[in-house]
Amino acid sequence: MSKVFRLIPALGAVFFALIALAACGSSGSSGIPGNAVANVGGTTIPLSAVKHWVGVAAISSASGALAVHPAAPEPPSYTACIAHLEELYVKENKGKQMAPSAAKGQCESQYKSLLREVMGFLLTSQWVIGEANELGIHVSDAEVHKQFVKIADTQFTKPGEFEKFMTSSGQTASDLLLRVKLNLLSAKIQQQIVKAKANVTEAQIEKYYNENKSRFGQQEKRTVSLLRTATEAQAKAARKEIESGKSFASVAKKVSTDPTSAKQGGLIPELPKGEEEEPLNADLFSAPAKKLSAVVHTPFGYYVYEVVTIFPGSQQTLAQAKASIKAQLQQTGQQEALSKFVKNFKKKWLAKSNCATGYIVTDCKQYKGPKTATGTTE
Repeated sequence: MSKVFRLIPALGAVFFALIALAACGSSGSSGIPGNAVANVGGTTIPLSAVKHWVGVAAISSASGALAVHPAAPEPPSYTACIAHLEELYVKENKGKQMAPSAAKGQCESQYKSLLREVMGFLLTSQWVIGEANELGIHVSDAEVHKQFVKIADTQFTKPGEFEKFMTSSGQTASDLLLRVKLNLLSAKIQQQIVKAKANVTEAQIEKYYNENKSRFGQQEKRTVSLLRTATEAQAKAARKEIESGKSFASVAKKVSTDPTSAKQGGLIPELPKGEEEEPLNADLFSAPAKKLSAVVHTPFGYYVYEVVTIFPGSQQTLAQAKASIKAQLQQTGQQEALSKFVKNFKKKWLAKSNCATGYIVTDCKQYKGPKTATGTTE
């Protein structure tokens, strides 16, 4: 089915969301003539369109042996579909006959599955067309033709590929042009919805900066040599060894119980402020570089350290952060506007979609979901 509807754009995919469609309920179908299956805001969807797209979908979804001259399931008799299945069954099972009831059951199941997707496609396509008309959005024949040629040139690069696709897919030029038109209308609807959110004021930018300053700064970091002992006497002895000329690394490897740094000779590169426990953290970040510390006591033990390198913190100014803040606020505003629009869009057009009995799917006003364990409808 993905090949059939693959030209529906990203926004269309949000609009359409063909999920778990299921025929059920009664029609209550006002304004639906006998040759139609649904009425969407005054526009009817003819039965002929459903039959055509079910045939196209049957071809696209067929695979393996079924892909050879596939027969669309057509109720109520499913004659061609049954004959096709029985023929394949005989070939694959050395002349053994397939039970007629089994063949009909498969055809009925296939039809229901294809019908759900086709009805979803036709209904929501009409939603997009109707919404575009209400918003005053139009696409010209020239725009549709230009985009159609562009897509065809991209997807069919070898001579004869396009013609072969048209022959094998069961689609007409009108089918493809309709899908291109839906692409263009959906894109223009999206552009109109998000356009209003492209404007971000200076006050909004300044407010965001003041409330999120930490996001635009780099805190101070320090590379330190550090050792930890269990007792104060051990820490003082280690400090004395370093003062006497032994390297900090050699002493740390010998006596330190700090699991993070002992194997590296006590070295902790680019330590961020706040990672060590107090009062060690405060002591570390107030000490000068290249000076051996006094013994510092914490609940975890006794420390001796030396600051090797200081990496000062930095803070972007409002002017420096302005461009990124503006882009972020624009993106957030546009996403929120689009989400709100999609929610209202589906609610509005669902209420306008009346479907005939036997053609009721999720996108129909009459649809009632399966009951939950509590007896409510989903």
